[in-house]
Amino acid sequence: MTRKINHIGIAVNNIDEFMALYRDVLGLKYAGEEIVEDQKVKVAFFDIGESRIELLEPTSPESPIAKFIEKRGEGMHHLAVSSDNVEAELEEMKKKGVKLVDEVPRRGAHGTKIAFIHPKETKILLELTEEKH
Repeated sequence: MTRKINHIGIAVNNIDEFMALYRDVLGLKYAGEEIVEDQKVKVAFFDIGESRIELLEPTSPESPIAKFIEKRGEGMHHLAVSSDNVEAELEEMKKKGVKLVDEVPRRGAHGTKIAFIHPKETKILLELTEEKH
C-alpha cells in the first residue's frame, strides 16, 4: 500500500542549470546524483521534508525524458508515491482494470523498484516507488 509522497520528478535539459536554485536559493539539501543507464537519464535529488524533488536530465535523445521535454518542455514529469510492495500493488491494479505503463517493476535510482500508472487513469504520470531495504 502507498504511504507518502516519495518524490516529485521534474524534467530538465541540464541539471547543473538548476542546482544553485534548488540548493542555494530554495535551501534544499542536495542528496546526490545518479545515472540510470537503462532509462537513459541522470537524476539529482534534493530533500524537502519527508519527500524529495528529483531533477531528471536525459542522457540520450532516445530517453523518455528527452521525448517528454521535446513534446511538452521542461517541467513536472511525475509524482511518485511510496509503496511497501510494488509487485502486489500492480497485481491488485491489474485485477481492477487499471491501465498501467509497467506491468512489472523496473529499476529506479538508488536501487528502488518503480512502476508507472498510465496518466489516463490518474491525470498525471504516477510512479509507485519501493525503497531498497
